[in-house]
Amino acid sequence: MTWEILNIIGTLAFAISGALIAIEEDYDILGVFILGYTTAFGGGLIRNLLIGIPIENIWQQNLLFVVAFLVITIVFIFPAKWMKLWQRWVVFFDAIGLGAFAIQGARYAVSIDAPLIAVIIAATITGAGGGMLRDVFAGRKPMIFHSDIYALWAALAGLAIGLGLIRNPTTTYLLLACIVLFRMLSVYYKWNLPRKGNWNRVIKIRNNKTKEQEKTIV
Repeated sequence: MTWEILNIIGTLAFAISGALIAIEEDYDILGVFILGYTTAFGGGLIRNLLIGIPIENIWQQNLLFVVAFLVITIVFIFPAKWMKLWQRWVVFFDAIGLGAFAIQGARYAVSIDAPLIAVIIAATITGAGGGMLRDVFAGRKPMIFHSDIYALWAALAGLAIGLGLIRNPTTTYLLLACIVLFRMLSVYYKWNLPRKGNWNRVIKIRNNKTKEQEKTIV
């Protein structure tokens, strides 16, 4: 039951997230549905490939496809004047999808006695899969590579599950709530992981200085 609920939560959250991003990118109605479905079921597809669930199971979720269709339709027909309010919730829905699928991936990896590192990887890739496909299809740099702390929360969820700290539905949903909360906090407070300086910017500054020096000499 917990597995099914997480599947529903993650799919619907990513469906809304994908549709909102498509509208933000000014896609037509077909593009909105394609991006919505890709985001909603792309994460599940990656999850199935990663943890060994038959891929055809994706196409056996008739009710989920219908519900996703209705949700995407509602987002599309929502009054334009209210879209800015909806767009503020993109990160929230994305965080829910991230958490739900991360927990799914980790729990299944544990169920097949995978080592701890495999559980963490399964959580990270499964959780970030839908959002990564959404960003690629929308022509954006995937958040997993540059955004305020994103995939780290999925990895920490995998660590908690791999260490056996999450053992029942109550703690599972508490973990989901924590992932969503910390993802939102990382966006609000702009928490980031350490990164290398922008090398292209450094090269550009050096080139400009060289050109100025050459002009001075001439």
